[in-house]
Amino acid sequence: MGIHATGAADPLAPGTHTVETDGITLRYHVHGTGPVCVAHSGGPGMFWEYLRMPSVEKNMTVVYPEPVGTGGSGRLASHPHGYTRTRYTQFLDGLLDHLGVPAVYLIGHSHGGFVAQHFALRHPGRLAGVVLYDSAPVTGPEHIAEAVRNLEEFARRNAGNPELPAVMGAFQSLSGISTDEGVTNAARGLLPAYFADYWGHEAELAPFRAAVRGTFISGLDEDLTPEVIDDRGTLGDLDVPTLVIVGRYDVICGVRWSQELNKLIPGSELVILEDSGHFGHLEEPELFAAAVARLVAATA
Repeated sequence: MGIHATGAADPLAPGTHTVETDGITLRYHVHGTGPVCVAHSGGPGMFWEYLRMPSVEKNMTVVYPEPVGTGGSGRLASHPHGYTRTRYTQFLDGLLDHLGVPAVYLIGHSHGGFVAQHFALRHPGRLAGVVLYDSAPVTGPEHIAEAVRNLEEFARRNAGNPELPAVMGAFQSLSGISTDEGVTNAARGLLPAYFADYWGHEAELAPFRAAVRGTFISGLDEDLTPEVIDDRGTLGDLDVPTLVIVGRYDVICGVRWSQELNKLIPGSELVILEDSGHFGHLEEPELFAAAVARLVAATA
């Protein structure tokens, strides 16, 4: 694997850095101080900024890669196809080589959680611990059906809200999206469903909503085959200290899936944030950070 770095000599100096893996640039950002934690954002295709975790940065050096295909990182020749977990794992592996830390903590959020568990199963020696944050062991029809059920419950809780039809319409639009603009618009349209109580905190959350951006990633391999995930047969072999964390009101990767991950992964800890949706690091930041700190303390 060819690796070439640009920017500051210290790959963990605060600020923005780039590293090339096999000729493709990966941009990443460093914030905070303490044990090193890599935070892989989700989507796939969502820009990294939504995952900033100031509460975690108080006690950890958090490295936020812009996953290949998004933001300032490079695109595959097959873009928007080919962004499989194997590809994301390849770039994570290159990033860890560049950082030069014997073992890091890895937080994977949403689709980033799928990447994190894939990485942890294949490179356990590179990790001090892994956090599967609003993740799941499967994708495909079963996962979609559960998300629809959760979204219907969200609609019942918010019946009569004048913005509800627009949120539901954004969900219906997902299957027809094929552009970066479409991804960004759908993400912003859906966002109220991703919080436990978006409209009760709209004044503070509206800027976050306006800042959300994304890149269209097809979900297909280079040969246009869908990547369908089912890790239920292998997660019992995961030999990395694991924290599973989820918001009670998460519609897309809800409590059912985190409970299943917890049962499948030996010795894992499950934390349910009772007043959060898909963004517990924003909705209950101190509880989120405390859960991560417990994992670090237990593995120090």
